Amino acid sequence: MPSRRAAIEMNPAEIAAYLSSQPRIILVTNGPNGLPHPMPMNFALDDDDRIVMTTFRKSQKVKNLERDPRAALLVESGRDYADLKSVLIYANAEIIDDPDNIRERLSGLRWTTASPLRSDRGPQLAATFAKRVILRFTPFEYVSWDHAKLGGRY
Repeated sequence: MPSRRAAIEMNPAEIAAYLSSQPRIILVTNGPNGLPHPMPMNFALDDDDRIVMTTFRKSQKVKNLERDPRAALLVESGRDYADLKSVLIYANAEIIDDPDNIRERLSGLRWTTASPLRSDRGPQLAATFAKRVILRFTPFEYVSWDHAKLGGRY
């Protein structure tokens, strides 16, 4: 039987819609020991459809990206084989370390889930902006699959 890869691949519009509908992404950076370092993250999309998230400046993922800016990002859903859907993104990361503008930069993003950063939560939240960075990922390759496109035929 020929490969069904082309039949389940998502086009760019489908990928964008799928990413916009998902609550979390798995960020995989290259750890100091050479092993993958996967972490679930809330994320947003900017006007250029780059993946954006925020984290604390001293986190391991930031240290990993300072050493090697390449990352893989994975969003997946579905319980049964016929419902499996996923987008794997290979991207280069940029670390934006500008504490004076963190809040402003984050406020204009399209968050895919309820994030405490979406609303003004007063001085407690504002205090964390000085400790945060923005991670912005520019994709250079997508791998996607949507098994629902097979209509139950394998």
